[in-house]
Amino acid sequence: MNSLTIGPHLIEHPVMLAPMAGVTDRPFRQLCRSLGASYAVSEMLSCDLSLLKTAKTKYRMNHEGEPGPIAVQIAGSDPIKLATAARVNVDNGAQIIDINMGCPQKKVAKKNCGSALLSNPNLVAKICNHVVDAVTVPVTLKTRLGIDSDHKNITEIAQLAEQSGIAALFIHGRTKAQKFKGHSEYELIAEVKNQISIPVIANGDIDTPEKALFVMQKTQCDAIMIGRAAQGNPWIFQQIKGFLANGQIPEKPNQAEITQVMYEHIENLHDFYGPTNGCRIARKHIKWFLKDLDLDPMTRRLMKIESAEEQLLFIHQNLLHKVA
Repeated sequence: MNSLTIGPHLIEHPVMLAPMAGVTDRPFRQLCRSLGASYAVSEMLSCDLSLLKTAKTKYRMNHEGEPGPIAVQIAGSDPIKLATAARVNVDNGAQIIDINMGCPQKKVAKKNCGSALLSNPNLVAKICNHVVDAVTVPVTLKTRLGIDSDHKNITEIAQLAEQSGIAALFIHGRTKAQKFKGHSEYELIAEVKNQISIPVIANGDIDTPEKALFVMQKTQCDAIMIGRAAQGNPWIFQQIKGFLANGQIPEKPNQAEITQVMYEHIENLHDFYGPTNGCRIARKHIKWFLKDLDLDPMTRRLMKIESAEEQLLFIHQNLLHKVA
């Protein structure tokens, strides 16, 4: 199991956390890094600098206490605005800038951002050039195979990215049209890896150690990114890491460990967002953590609690106490 470098930054092993809007906030990134992820990228930030003072942007730009390298993802379609946003984020502590050309969501795509940019290779090249020239830190690109099944142009995009000075390429194995339906395809990622010399990282449908090994072997990529499979299961990073290193999968966490880690994560969410927002945001994490523990009545009751203090107290009395 090899390490890799992104610019001057050594990434110790190839099992990374993928950026996910509404999920990979600072508490979640810290959790996944503590349980084995070698690298994590922030939720995407708009290049619209008028949003800098909004609460959402302030939370997304908060990297206090995170292990490096600090990687920040930016989104937009204007090369000059993206270059400016990159400089602002570097001034705020970003050590790597990632450009989002992978998000398939309608509200992003209708602004010609995210994966919608793949329909315009000339604009892709212009954006990459402007952002690379604007900052002294490495710039990476997160993308997809293309717009749809008839327009899979990832090999062209990859070559343009490398020529522009992009330091690493992260590829989700679906098209924009697929969103998160169907299955990821890895053949084109393998083709890209064979054609360019910068690191290539595969993403999409990697949800077990065995699948991780399959994708690494199929694509010959430098690393893999785990997204949705880490929701409620941050242990997946150390499981995959162990399997890639020696063929052994570390033991799965028992109910006591799951509930303890969940409790500490919820405390971190409350501290980060404040009690009101923290309590609300914690609900989706609670559902993810408890989904396989046959605790539906407990989960339903937890969803109705509107106080951060009561949320933690309920978990402590009904889950931690019961499994200790």
